[in-house]
Amino acid sequence: MMKQLILVLGLCLLAAACVCGCTGTAETTVAVPEPLPGNITIINGDSEMVLDWDAITAMPAFEGYGYGVSTVGIKYGPYEVKGVRLTDLIALGGDFGPENLTWISAPDGYLWVFDYEQVQGGGFITLDDGLKEISAPPLTVIIMYEQDGLPLTYNDGGPYRMVIATDTPDVITEGSSWVKWVDTIEIK
Repeated sequence: MMKQLILVLGLCLLAAACVCGCTGTAETTVAVPEPLPGNITIINGDSEMVLDWDAITAMPAFEGYGYGVSTVGIKYGPYEVKGVRLTDLIALGGDFGPENLTWISAPDGYLWVFDYEQVQGGGFITLDDGLKEISAPPLTVIIMYEQDGLPLTYNDGGPYRMVIATDTPDVITEGSSWVKWVDTIEIK
């Protein structure tokens, strides 16, 4: 008898919750995430500059698409991306020419080295949606801070992620150079 009473009481509470929560008009509010705190340090020889979120997002932005593939063939994207051109950030650090390499690194120890041609958007392998190699359209290397109109989340590499971007959503690039959690740009 006690089990039946508990069952009936539970069903009554469930029904009351549904009536109270399932009737009337519901307003759906989507919370926009706050940008993650973070800085990027630009190092060029003895020169060092630290930029915070406000400084980075105040710079001229590139808006386009990013579509990557992992080394095991898992595609991610296409995403609408927004960020600062790597060339603009490097220019803040001083001289940069064909003899230089650019090291992009993250606090987890991941590092990717770009030569001068790659910093300019050249020298990358590009693929179609079937993962067949195609001729590279114009590419722009950016430090992304927004993905699909929202601040980049930590799980997606935020607050800053290095991305090879395009003007169209149908071009895939190798994801191994998409450095997550970028915190240092060093010109060597």
